[in-house]
Amino acid sequence: MGSTEAVHQSGAAAELEEYRRELTAYCYRMLGSAADAEDAAQETMIRAWRSLEKFEGRSALRSWVYRIATNVCFDALNGSKKRARPMDLAGPGEPLFENLRELPEVTWLTPLPTPDEAAEQRDTLRLAFVAALQHLPPKQRAALILCEVLQWQASEAAQLLETSVASINSALQRARATLATADIAAPAELDAEARALLHRYVAAFEAYDIDRLTGLIHEDAIQSMPPFDLWLRGRDDIFTWWLGPGIGCSGSKLVPAQHTANGLPAWGQYKPSDEGGYEPWALQVVEVIGGKIAELTFFLDTKTLFPLFGLPERLS
Repeated sequence: MGSTEAVHQSGAAAELEEYRRELTAYCYRMLGSAADAEDAAQETMIRAWRSLEKFEGRSALRSWVYRIATNVCFDALNGSKKRARPMDLAGPGEPLFENLRELPEVTWLTPLPTPDEAAEQRDTLRLAFVAALQHLPPKQRAALILCEVLQWQASEAAQLLETSVASINSALQRARATLATADIAAPAELDAEARALLHRYVAAFEAYDIDRLTGLIHEDAIQSMPPFDLWLRGRDDIFTWWLGPGIGCSGSKLVPAQHTANGLPAWGQYKPSDEGGYEPWALQVVEVIGGKIAELTFFLDTKTLFPLFGLPERLS
């Protein structure tokens, strides 16, 4: 290999690495799992590095690496189970302990740590939107993400997916029709007013002050707790749960996560431990719509999620 070619490949390798973050977000939208997205982005990088000598520059490096990432995601989706949220499976349940069920046959949607600079993308990273994407066939999903989220031209998407522009436009039409049936209202901007609301929520939750929480949580709010399939609709049912089966959360501490979750504010929740201190319980992801908290998701897989979000194992 000549020195000029070596310098060219070195520059291309550095440019490849600059795409890792956006590729991870792309793979996350495709796969619905932070861990799977990280693995897919890494596999994309490995395949790209190995094939760098074959890259002849006939297309932009970004298009080339996105084609590799798309094929990696298609491979991962082949034969895999669709990721879901509790709300995708059935209607809301009664706030009773006996309604808590883990479903080993279900693969749950998981949150993605998102840096502050990705905040402008949070509408297309939010849990409801990513969950809705999982209802689309892989090629429709890819076409929608490329054209609607990443703003590619239909001709660019057609070239990447090795199909026609007419086929891409048809896929987009079907994908939009499917998404139109999903509840994916946009969350509030994280402006000073929303941040003040969240600050009041943290204080009220740690105090377990239902009177104060009543003024902060929307009367039609929903709550879910993956990996349990039970989800609740309505502030009254949520509080019935918190004061009944969920009373163990009283006295909890909330620690801000190092990153937002899908562009939404997130905290590590630690419950009082019988052994002293506080033990991890959930990653709380909170969504504000219309000036109040509209959705609360308690992800209970703290062993996997707390390291991803920079949260300590326990509090002393």
